[in-house]
Amino acid sequence: MTWREPRAWTPWLPIATLAGLVLAALTLPPIAQPPQYHDFADKRACFGLPNCLDTASNALFVLAGLPGLRLFFGAAARRAFVDAREAWPHALFFVAVILVGFASGLYHLAPDNAGLAWDRATIALALMALFAAVVCERIDLRSGLMLLPFLVVAGLGSIAYWHWSETLGAGDLRPYLLMQAVPILLIPLLLWLYPPRYSDGHDILAVVGLYLLALLLDLSDRPVFALTGGLVSGHTLKHVIAALAAVWVVRHLRQRRAL
Repeated sequence: MTWREPRAWTPWLPIATLAGLVLAALTLPPIAQPPQYHDFADKRACFGLPNCLDTASNALFVLAGLPGLRLFFGAAARRAFVDAREAWPHALFFVAVILVGFASGLYHLAPDNAGLAWDRATIALALMALFAAVVCERIDLRSGLMLLPFLVVAGLGSIAYWHWSETLGAGDLRPYLLMQAVPILLIPLLLWLYPPRYSDGHDILAVVGLYLLALLLDLSDRPVFALTGGLVSGHTLKHVIAALAAVWVVRHLRQRRAL
C-alpha cells in the first residue's frame, strides 16, 4: 500500500469513517447473538479434553504472544522502537494475545455466555491495543498513547454491554461488532493516509487480512468441518489463523527498521 502525502483534509477522513460506523451502529436495530452460537461443529474429545481441537488450538495464542513479549528487552527493543514509549501498546497487545489463549481455552471447555464474555474481552483488548499502536506510528505518538486507555475502556465496555444485554434476555452485539469494525477499517486507512516511520508497514495489512480470514472461517465453522470430512472445523482454523496474525506482528517488529 502506497501512502498519500498528508493534506489538510487527511485527519477528517478517519474521523468521518469512525462517525459513519458509530452512526450505522446506532441506526441499526439490536443484533442478537444466534441461540445456537455455542453449538460448535467439532465436539470431539481427546485425552479427556472436551471439544478437543477447539480447546487445544488456543495454546497457539500463548505460543504467539510469548515471543512478542521478548521483543521488549535488550537489543531487540532498541531495534524495534525509536522511542521506548512506542512499546506500550504493543506490549499490551501481546499480553492480550496470551490472555486470549487462556480465556478462549477455558470457554471451549464448557461454552456459555459467561466464558464467552471473558474470551471476547481479551480479543477486544488485543484489537484496541493494535489500533493504538498504529495511531502511535502513523499519526502521533502522544495521540496514540492518550487514545489507548479510551480505546481499552470502549473495547471492554462493548463486551460488558453485550453481556448485560444477554442477562436481560435481549442480547445486543452492535457495540461489539463496532469494536471489531473500527480497527479492521481504520488501520488500512491510516496506513494509506499517513507516511510510515518504519519499514515493512505492509506487514500490518497482512495482519488485518489474516484476522478477516479468521472471522470468515469462524462463520464457516460447519461448512469447513463438512468440507474437510470432519478433520477440522472452521472455528479451530480460526484460532490457527488468528494466532498466525499475532505471529505476523512479531515478525514485523523484528524486521522493521526506522526510516
